[in-house]
Amino acid sequence: MSRIKPKRIVDLSKEIVDNPNDPFFMRVKIKHHGHRKARWLVRALGLPFRLFPKDFAGWADDTITRMGVHSTTHIDAPWHYGPELSDGRRPATVDEMPLDMCFGPGVVFDMRHKADGDEITVADMEQSLRDSGATLGEGAIALIHTGRDRLQGSKDYWKRGTGMSAPATEWLIDKGVMVMGIDQWGWDLPFHHQIRASKEKNDAKSILAGPSRRPPQALLANGAIARPRATAKSWLRRGDFSAPLERRIRRAGARRRISL
Repeated sequence: MSRIKPKRIVDLSKEIVDNPNDPFFMRVKIKHHGHRKARWLVRALGLPFRLFPKDFAGWADDTITRMGVHSTTHIDAPWHYGPELSDGRRPATVDEMPLDMCFGPGVVFDMRHKADGDEITVADMEQSLRDSGATLGEGAIALIHTGRDRLQGSKDYWKRGTGMSAPATEWLIDKGVMVMGIDQWGWDLPFHHQIRASKEKNDAKSILAGPSRRPPQALLANGAIARPRATAKSWLRRGDFSAPLERRIRRAGARRRISL
């Protein structure tokens, strides 16, 4: 079988790095191990130093001691949004999600014009689709391009952004889209915008309106999934075979935890 080789592969993953600007719940801690330490490991396993190859300097390695999934590009399983579906069934965890859902034709929705705190509506989605000339169908992956990836590494990254409204999310689902991705910190409006709207309207439906209405298969990212058992979220390596949406990422140490 001949190997399929895309013309261009663009890495869309958020870098894994210890960033002091991240809030405490997003901080990453990486311990780097130099080459010399591996020499002592090999010696402890029984090989005398005199038998080491002359050019053997050892292996550099890294240990990630702390990394929440919101620190990286990640995927949300239905279990993340609650322990029970509307029909009483238990929602799926990450390890129960089929991998083939995460591969398909991507459709980009350009939402860079949306201001911080301004929710994305159905009309916005319809206009973007008309402007691009793209079509949606079963198996398509919707990619919401907000441009907020430029804030990665800054203190404002998790506080600024637009967000998908519940009707806009349901519009995608009605079109047959079951996998959705976005280039900002979260799918919905930043949390402080939701809190303010809920207080102003004195309406509990104004908070977390998007997640509560998503069906069992509506995931919020695309790519290759790490599959920890019975979890609500997972790290993933996200790639695109066409045009870039986010900046290329830098390597954080000698090895990557989620290079799948």
